[in-house]
Amino acid sequence: MAETKTWTAEVVLEETADHTDATVTLRTGDAECTARGAARRNPHDPNVPRIGEELATARALTELSSKLLEESAKILENHVGHPVKLTR
Repeated sequence: MAETKTWTAEVVLEETADHTDATVTLRTGDAECTARGAARRNPHDPNVPRIGEELATARALTELSSKLLEESAKILENHVGHPVKLTR
């Protein structure tokens, strides 16, 4: 029988004049994983907050993806009894 699960990702952005931090939290119902990303605006670039928000979020999501792959590899290694390497 098929089972449907919902995982929720929350992105929190904190901004200062030239710096944006993103924190992404993935909640699976019984666990959560958090990752962070940052972006800094060059003082000579135009002030477009959306660019920093997207870049910081993309970096946080990239880190989250890496964490999920690492955790999946650990779980799989425990089941198969030898090292595994998962690729993107």
